[in-house]
Amino acid sequence: MDGVQAFWLGIIQGITEFLPISSSAHLILAPVLVGWTDQGVAFDLAVHVGTLLAVVLYFRRDVTSLTKDGVASLLQRRLIGQGLMASYMVIGTVPAALAGLLLLDLIDTQLRSIEIIFFTTLIFGLLLGWADWRPSQRRTITTLTWKDALLVGVAQALSLIPGTSRSGVTITAGLMLGLNREAAARFSFLLAIPITALAASAKLLEVATGDVVVDWSGFVIGGLTSFIMALTAIHFFLKWLNRFGMWPYVLYRMALAAVIYVLLMN
Repeated sequence: MDGVQAFWLGIIQGITEFLPISSSAHLILAPVLVGWTDQGVAFDLAVHVGTLLAVVLYFRRDVTSLTKDGVASLLQRRLIGQGLMASYMVIGTVPAALAGLLLLDLIDTQLRSIEIIFFTTLIFGLLLGWADWRPSQRRTITTLTWKDALLVGVAQALSLIPGTSRSGVTITAGLMLGLNREAAARFSFLLAIPITALAASAKLLEVATGDVVVDWSGFVIGGLTSFIMALTAIHFFLKWLNRFGMWPYVLYRMALAAVIYVLLMN
């Protein structure tokens, strides 16, 4: 991998990781469309670390209070401050963690086809648009229950299929449960922290135990660009959330599905 490829893939990963348009689909499609070789597991680790650092930095106050109150609640066996929300994050992370552990080989070998990405991009994009169009989203994040967290977590497990979009499907689930846009997006971004940390840990283990040659220049370039772009994407997504809603991303997904069909499926 040369520096130019690492730079552009880092940008793609950083922008698409937290927008509801699927980073995995874009990282699969980009090399196919421009003729690049597969970026490899070490680069995947770099961009996961970059996006993880971005979301932790952006929500650093939440992360600090959730960690502190969650640990205190566990040690004292009673809910303290943000301890309840911390427990919801654990509940919401378990389904995707189990699915990744049990189905990762299937996902990596059989669910990365262009046809599957086409259908998931199209179908889950339409679901996002329908969920955003429904007029009943009034609940705030303080109304979350453990059942809500579990259902959003099950939705997050679906995002292991390329083209689904982790942020897209979790926001869709939140909207369908009656959460307002801000609450659905905020819980989605908070859920990104533990699952991205687990994904980065899995990649790190694969790099450490496997016969993987790390291209350190590509690692640094990809990680840094994904960090900067992810931080930017989170900021503007939340800033424009109530003004534009989800439909810009729905329309983008429809256009992307059309491009996939015309260029790669005919």
